[in-house]
Amino acid sequence: MRVVLGADHGGYELKEAIRGHLESQGYEVLDVGTYSTDSVDYPMYGFAVGNAILKGEADLGIAVCGTGQGISIAANKLPGIRSAVCTETFSARMAREHNNANVLALGGRVVGVGLALDIVDIFLKTEFSGGRHERRINLITDFELGKKV
Repeated sequence: MRVVLGADHGGYELKEAIRGHLESQGYEVLDVGTYSTDSVDYPMYGFAVGNAILKGEADLGIAVCGTGQGISIAANKLPGIRSAVCTETFSARMAREHNNANVLALGGRVVGVGLALDIVDIFLKTEFSGGRHERRINLITDFELGKKV
C-alpha cells in the first residue's frame, strides 16, 4: 500500500514518527512535507495529500497539523477526498469501514505518538464495508459533482 504523508509545522514531529513507523512495516511512503518545524500554511499540505491520492500516487493519506482540524478541512475541499479527524481508534475504524475515508487527519498537539500510531494502524488496516454505506458515499460524490441529491 502507498501512503502519502503531509504536515504543517505543528504536525511535523508526529509526521516523522508516523513515517518511520510505516516504513518499518514495509509501506511505500510519499512524504509531501513539510520538512522542518518552520512555520508554514497547513492548507498547502492538506491539498498536497489529497492531490496525491486523486492523481493515483497514493492509496490513502495521513495529514497532520496542530489539531488535525485545519488540514482536514483543507483536504476535504478536494472533490473525492474524505478526510476524518480521529483522536482514538474507534473513530479511525468507523471512518474507513462506514465512511470510506481516504485521509486520516491527526493533531500533533492533541494525540501522543503511541496513540497516534495505533490510530494509523487501525485506519490503514480497516477495509470499507460497502453495502448501505456505499449509497451514502455516493450521495456525497453526487453532491460534489453538482448532481441533485
